[in-house]
Amino acid sequence: MNYLDFEKPIAELYEQLEKIKQAGEKSGVDVSATTSEIEEKIKQARTDIYSKLTAWERVQVSRHPDRPYTLAYINYITNGTFMELHGDRTVKDDKAMVGGFGSVDGKTVMFIGQQKGINTKMRQIRNFGMANPEGYRKALRLMKLAEKFNKPIVTFIDTPGAYPGLEAEERGQGEAIARNLLEMTQLKVPVICIIIGEGASGGALGIGIGDKVLMLENTWYSVISPESCSSILWRNWNNKEKAAEALKLTPKDMLENKLIDGIIPEPLGGAHTNHEEVFSTVKEEIIRHIGKLEKLSPQKRINQRIEKFCAMGVVNENPSELAEGEVVLES
Repeated sequence: MNYLDFEKPIAELYEQLEKIKQAGEKSGVDVSATTSEIEEKIKQARTDIYSKLTAWERVQVSRHPDRPYTLAYINYITNGTFMELHGDRTVKDDKAMVGGFGSVDGKTVMFIGQQKGINTKMRQIRNFGMANPEGYRKALRLMKLAEKFNKPIVTFIDTPGAYPGLEAEERGQGEAIARNLLEMTQLKVPVICIIIGEGASGGALGIGIGDKVLMLENTWYSVISPESCSSILWRNWNNKEKAAEALKLTPKDMLENKLIDGIIPEPLGGAHTNHEEVFSTVKEEIIRHIGKLEKLSPQKRINQRIEKFCAMGVVNENPSELAEGEVVLES
């Protein structure tokens, strides 16, 4: 297992545990009491460390290399019934954006999400989870397909941002994301959006408009990454920790500011420590929210969705106090 810098005490305890187990196997001595004691220390160390994570540390956990990605969630939740659909019917099939139908306890659901790739080669193929315009157009095509057959939609968000390359801009990256925002507000079927890792900028928001927007406990959601924010404000990455705190990008901050609808707990030590547990928890949340949302009429869901996102920002214009054309935005 890979360990983050702040997890060094846990790594040292695991190293001790492994050495004692090996010594016990070679000597034939019963070391169960000692191993149990160290395992308890590991649990306590995890509890102490993860109970007081800083915003920057939570960002690091969201990027942990052992953390499960979109397809892992989908394959577990659908129990192998997932059928991936490809292409935007215009340019090509964007490997950074995946989607298709799958069965969840007998109910057909459309799953859509960014896929980063599980190794170096796959990360290159998946473009590190950074979708091109055709990826967002594919996502919209699949959403419309789900709406046509009256099937709920679940999106998994995990991206460092939409692909910023010249060719992406030439093919209309901004327009593709903006189109998704408009269309997702008006979808007649239930839409659940879950941030499972990084939720950066418009790349995340392009599949992030839903009746319920949820975040896993150790994820982040922001208009910009801490590193990019630091590089803009301070011309270097040295202040990324300060930027992370100022951006209020953690699930707790987002919930307090009424920008998301709930936080999904992770196993102690993060989702990477127990994949099955977090898969099971996410599945339960999906089933619970779909059940509630399907009781509402399509128009009721659309109205609530629009009202929720419109309430996230208010524009105030006071001619007596502002210069001509000046507008003040209040969150």
